Amino acid sequence: MAELKYEITEKIGVLSENAKGWTKELNMVSWNEYEPKYDIREWSPDHSRMGKGVTLTADELANLKELLNGIDLDSFD
Repeated sequence: MAELKYEITEKIGVLSENAKGWTKELNMVSWNEYEPKYDIREWSPDHSRMGKGVTLTADELANLKELLNGIDLDSFD
């Protein structure tokens, strides 16, 4: 299997942390030296390991933001 290269070019924020110290984060990540994209996934404390995640272009993130703004969070109580 080919080596996966990644570089976190900007840390935007932590969404949550589990009991083992892994954090679910929103970051800008360059995968295999391509242009960085928005990325949501879990990372080990030292960022050497990662879980499955999703990468988004700026347009996709803007669409997601619009969708999230339309959700009534009070309905989840």
